[in-house]
Amino acid sequence: MPIKTPSDTPDVTAGAATSLAGHPRYTSDADARAAAATDRSGYIPPTLPDGVIRARSVDDVVEALRLAHAHAIPVVPRGAGTGLAGGASAHAGEVVVDVSGMNRILAIDPVEMTAVVEPGVLNAEVNAAAAEYGLFYAPDPASTAICSIGGNIATNAGGMWCAKYGVTRESVLGLRVVLADGRILRTGRATIKGVTGYDLNALFIGSEGTLGVVVEATLRLRPRPVRTETVAAYFPDIETAGRAASAITAARIQPSILELMDGPTLEAVDQAEGTRHRELGGAFLLAQTDGYGAHLELDEIARAISPYATSTHRAASAEEAEALVKARRDAIPALERLGRVSIGDIAVPRNRLAEAFAGLEDISAQTGVRIFSVAHAADGNLHPMIVVEPHESIIDGPAKAALGDMFHLAQRLGGTLTGEHGVGLLKREWVGEELGETSRAVQQAIKAALDPSGILNPAKAI
Repeated sequence: MPIKTPSDTPDVTAGAATSLAGHPRYTSDADARAAAATDRSGYIPPTLPDGVIRARSVDDVVEALRLAHAHAIPVVPRGAGTGLAGGASAHAGEVVVDVSGMNRILAIDPVEMTAVVEPGVLNAEVNAAAAEYGLFYAPDPASTAICSIGGNIATNAGGMWCAKYGVTRESVLGLRVVLADGRILRTGRATIKGVTGYDLNALFIGSEGTLGVVVEATLRLRPRPVRTETVAAYFPDIETAGRAASAITAARIQPSILELMDGPTLEAVDQAEGTRHRELGGAFLLAQTDGYGAHLELDEIARAISPYATSTHRAASAEEAEALVKARRDAIPALERLGRVSIGDIAVPRNRLAEAFAGLEDISAQTGVRIFSVAHAADGNLHPMIVVEPHESIIDGPAKAALGDMFHLAQRLGGTLTGEHGVGLLKREWVGEELGETSRAVQQAIKAALDPSGILNPAKAI
């Protein structure tokens, strides 16, 4: 059963969003509104947004927010629509500002190793352009081929390479942002270092479109590694694999990728792709190292996990390594073939991974909900994925109970509600519990200062 439109959405009369109909990029076409109504979270809004503005320029966004501010119309910023927390979902009385058409790479400086891009550029497109100069963009979500830089910035996305190179925040030097009233704000700088003023750059990264609309980003690129080594290991169960991953951290080895998949997820991938990973064990650990000493670091990883693994396999070629990485990337598409998927995003201290996996198995048994688990093991970020039948809800009943239990599990282990997907709409119920009254009040004060009318992505994040 769909949830009601959140009560803290600004009060607007029916059809009030037609005040934006004069925008040259505005459409109220039913198909366009349906296509822009939600993201990849599995959440289905009970109503459609009133309209969509398909921005193609900074001026388009400025005019959209100027009009929205003048008429108190709620605005939902949208990129590629690959978010996993309902952050881009839109309802009646709201207008979507779609920036996916702002998709140009404006400049690449191979000496300074920076790129200036618009928000609709896909993550993989940045990497393809950077590769021509022997560079790469480090944040690497599993959805790299379809997710956009603007959305990555909105949620402070991570991915597999964040094990070594950090999440989006570590790779964004500066932003150009349109504020709620249409003013343009520049944050950060074009240099690697800079501490003038407050760090507004970091404030907007991860703000989920609630403080402004990103229209340009200056990204930090890095030299492509001269060498990469890959090993796959299999274990009797996911808890043992979790202990092996914690052993790598305890040995102070810095992999560039360290990914875990449980047995049920391996089965789903095998069914979808014709592979045979599940036959080799009840859990799968993928590790990569890079740089001049990659082979030596991989030797140390092999030693750290040997007491736990039932088998290990070192990739003999780049093609074999890519096939192993692809198995991890295939997890979500494989599960989407089984039903409606809600992708969890908790994080725990890295030495408590095994406990977290055991807790997820208990939650599945107690709620009767199917849970498939993968993890960015190097930073303790787990993605327990709930799969329900296509007609079942992910926002109430057993699925919601399981989601709440996941958060409380992470909390008990010293962790957090979300590591990289954001709060969006689906997790707001537990935000106050994690932040506490003082932190949440401070954050709401910041929101009020930048968006006093509350028109930017209302009822999301904090």
